[in-house]
Order: sequence, then structure tokens, then C-alpha cells
Amino acid sequence: MTTIFYVGYDAAHPNDFIYDIPEGHDFWLLILTQTPAEFWVHGEIKAYPANCAVLYPPHQKVMYRACSDQYVNDWVRFRSEESYILETTLPLGIPIPLPDPGYCHQLFQLLATENFLHCDYRELSIDYLFRIMFNKLVEASQSAGNTPHYQNLLNLRKAINHHPGHKWTVSAMADYVHLSSGYLQSLYKAVFGISCMDDVIQSRIRLAKERLIHGRSRISDISELCGYRNVEHFSRQFRQITGCTPRAYRKSASRL
Repeated sequence: MTTIFYVGYDAAHPNDFIYDIPEGHDFWLLILTQTPAEFWVHGEIKAYPANCAVLYPPHQKVMYRACSDQYVNDWVRFRSEESYILETTLPLGIPIPLPDPGYCHQLFQLLATENFLHCDYRELSIDYLFRIMFNKLVEASQSAGNTPHYQNLLNLRKAINHHPGHKWTVSAMADYVHLSSGYLQSLYKAVFGISCMDDVIQSRIRLAKERLIHGRSRISDISELCGYRNVEHFSRQFRQITGCTPRAYRKSASRL
């Protein structure tokens, strides 16, 4: 069980802001910075860019301060008996760059809402949100040593998944991340374990399945929506991946 003492987001402070607790707190403290800041790490003050997460366990020195015009962060104070927190592999008291800070910011907003609304499933919802948050932090800590282009690649992958029907080509994707086509292809495969064009195809077929099952659109319209120039190409690629034609897939799904 995890108990929140206080959770806030978009907390803004002036440029002379400093937070210094030499003996630490009796609870856990998780911070997500939205602006650059300086943190006490390994016995000295170090500057870190915006969009970092810092996890402080109980009784560890906490010290950070503004280093720009203002300091803005999200934060939560909590106590927990969960092993995924108590036995976390995250570095403690050390800022972790976040590849997708907007996602974590939304989690803070949801935590604040759930903590305020005393609903029947409040504790369960808070637990789920914390688990998602810690999963994202672990992912971030593991990817911290990845390519410096990781954030741009992640943005590209999100764009592909959100808009699979776009006219994606290797050249267009390379322009999106400001890399050469060859470098993008090798980097994308190394980071995500799938080629960029295979990712496009998988996203298109996933969208096609959704429309075939839950809509009444013509197959030709679905083909166009998913970014295919002709139905024949769409049907051939769909069959290569699913083992059946779009028409047969829709028919089998209707029987379930």
C-alpha cells in the first residue's frame, strides 16, 4: 500500500528558491523538474537540465535550488510498503533525464486528482498510477545511457503510432529527426528492436484491424485511411502479417 501525504504539479518558485533538508524526510519524495535546477549529488552541487526525475528515500539529505529565472516542478511525498518501491533499482537522490516528461507530468496530474477525490477505488487507482510511474522511471534510468537522439526517436515513434496513415517513408522519417536515412535506420532498429518501416507497417495493420472489427467502412476506405495507395497492396501486406485477407479477418471477427 502507498499513502500520499501531498502531491502537487506545476509548482512555480522564484529564482532564489532553495530546498534544503540536511537529515532528509521521514517519507519518500519524488520530484519531476520542468526547469533547470541544481542538486546536491555525491557531496557537491551539480547543475541538471529541465525534465529530470529525482527520487529521495526517507532520511537521505535533500537539497536542490533554482538556477534560472524560476524553478517549476511536480512533486509527491508518500509512504509505501510496496516492494517495487522499497527495492527499486533507481538511483536515489540522483536526477534521471526523462525521455517523455509530458507523460510523467500527466501521471502527476492524475495522482493529484485521485488523491483529492475520495472515491471507492481511490487507493487502487493511486497504486496503479504509482506502478506506472515507477515503470517509466526505471525505463528512463535504463535508457539514460542510450543515444543522444533517443528523445527525437521516441517522438518519431509516437507520431508513427498516432498517425500511421501519414505518407511515411524512410526519407520523411529521417527529415523528422534530422538524421541521414542510413543512420536513422540503424539507430531506430538498435533502440526499438524493429526497423522504422516495419514499425510503420505494424501500426497501419493494427489500425486496419481496429477498423475492420469495430467499423463498417469499406475495405478500400480503410486501405486509404491506413496510408495505402491501392487496395491490392494493402490486402497483400495485411495477409502477410495476419495470415488472412482483410475481408476474411472481418468475417471471422464478426463470429466472435
